[in-house]
Amino acid sequence: MYAKPRLPDSVRSAAVRALVIVAVTLVQLMVAVLCSLAKVWLAFPMVISTVASTVVATWAVLDVWVTRQVWRQRHGVLSEPSSAARERAVEKARARTKQAEHHNGRNPRARTRGEHVNDRGR
Repeated sequence: MYAKPRLPDSVRSAAVRALVIVAVTLVQLMVAVLCSLAKVWLAFPMVISTVASTVVATWAVLDVWVTRQVWRQRHGVLSEPSSAARERAVEKARARTKQAEHHNGRNPRARTRGEHVNDRGR
């Protein structure tokens, strides 16, 4: 339907790295299970290395997420639909405020009794 824009290089390399690490971890897991079922001496070292690889794979997947967020923040990706919706909401709020001022007949910037100049923003 719509072509997705290409991932930035840093995010794509982190994603490929995470994919390879997760794939190796899954292979290690299968070897560990099969060695355990066959009661081979290699089962215990494989289980230990699989646990360590799981930690590394989790770190790699989190790295993809963090790299993506950092890239978006640095390059100022602007989401058009939400920006347009926010703009419409601000316009509606302004219209409601003006309408309320008109109906109340009150100047919103006028101070009420006992209100100080510095209290207006609070």
